[in-house]
Amino acid sequence: MEFLKKYGLAILSCWIAFVFVQSLFFKFSNSLETQYIFGTLGAWSGFTWFAAYGAYAIGSLELVAAVGLFTRWRPFAALLALGIISGAIVFHLFTPLGVVMPSFDSAGNVSGDDGGTLFVMACLVWASALVIVWRELLGPNGRLHIAFSSQQD
Repeated sequence: MEFLKKYGLAILSCWIAFVFVQSLFFKFSNSLETQYIFGTLGAWSGFTWFAAYGAYAIGSLELVAAVGLFTRWRPFAALLALGIISGAIVFHLFTPLGVVMPSFDSAGNVSGDDGGTLFVMACLVWASALVIVWRELLGPNGRLHIAFSSQQD
């Protein structure tokens, strides 16, 4: 238990950064999976620009959050991660995107699906970011609680 108290937030930060950074290859290389996800959302929302540029915008924000998790700004980076991943979860649940994403072969044909892995990873990132935000920003020992408690003295 002492191990988790000492390293728990660092482990959660590593998990979030791992998920965000490993997805950058797909977002920045315009992979077929990225084209499917952002194309579906662009068509659904009517924002055609989102199909072309959304992956770059979201990927850039994920990179900022991933780097920020290893600085003194970790609570705010986790808050950014929580916002990004909340959007992803909402889009998976309440748009035509769905929870299960198709997989593509090298010819660009659908060759199966991910079985919901991307969605599960998003949910785990959401929970991890929430823990960091609570512990370091909002909770009894969080920065905001301490800041507002000291002003009342």
